[in-house]
Amino acid sequence: MTTTTADTTATTVLHPRTVERVVTGQATSDGAGVKLTRVLTQDLQRRLDPYLMLDAFGSDKPDDYIAGFPDHPHRGFETVTYMIAGRMRHRDSAGNEGLLSNGGVQWMTAGRGLIHSELPEQEEGVMEGFQLWLNLPAKDKLCDPGYVDIQTETIPEVRSGDSVVRVIAGHHAGVAGAMQRPVTEPLYLDVHLPAGASFSHPLAEHHNAFVQVYRGGVQIGTQAVPTQRMAILANTSGSDGVTLQAGPEGARFLLIAGQPLKEPIVQYGPFVMNNREQIYQAVEDFQAGKMA
Repeated sequence: MTTTTADTTATTVLHPRTVERVVTGQATSDGAGVKLTRVLTQDLQRRLDPYLMLDAFGSDKPDDYIAGFPDHPHRGFETVTYMIAGRMRHRDSAGNEGLLSNGGVQWMTAGRGLIHSELPEQEEGVMEGFQLWLNLPAKDKLCDPGYVDIQTETIPEVRSGDSVVRVIAGHHAGVAGAMQRPVTEPLYLDVHLPAGASFSHPLAEHHNAFVQVYRGGVQIGTQAVPTQRMAILANTSGSDGVTLQAGPEGARFLLIAGQPLKEPIVQYGPFVMNNREQIYQAVEDFQAGKMA
């Protein structure tokens, strides 16, 4: 693991963003009955472009997760699965396989299409994490599928006192994250703050951004954001970043941002394309076995 010591509060943010809206996720199930909370729902796709979905899962009850996500197809976007706790095995039709465990990330590019499964490799204990869907630009939607297995020890960390920033994608305090992507320019930070600590990070004015709190709570300007809530950051003209402070219990949260594609979004289940004709083609290709 690359660990850098830096003052995470030293970043100069002169015009911090405010909170536009605090979102409560919707309880649902997916796969073969895995219980989860859908935080970034389909009605927010345009607002949080290039992101299409964020699911949070977390339970110590095996019945909530044990059936996992058997074989299912995808086309037209990338999935980013971040495991806070637990073990899950990935296999796909392109021949990739990896074990996702505590602190690890799996970054899968569906591209023109593949079939994959994500199945727990545990029968008890806590399984907790997030799955984020990142859109692909129109020119890349039919690219070759890809898969990157990012073990926890390869994710760079920036430390300042008791504060820790895990840099999954993008950059923080001059440290490059485990993944970089052109066009969408994703930022994905997992930030751990002790009680009362402050955190700042610059954000391009035109990037969409949100904060997902999963431990404790934070204060962003005048807005309190409690645990298990998502704060959509306002796209205020002249803003240059975000500044927040952990509550009395400390906080852990994801800071996610990216360059909007500003392209049409048409989703049909596991397929995300730019028009209906492309969706019809995706369904036909799947039924014809062309994603196997």
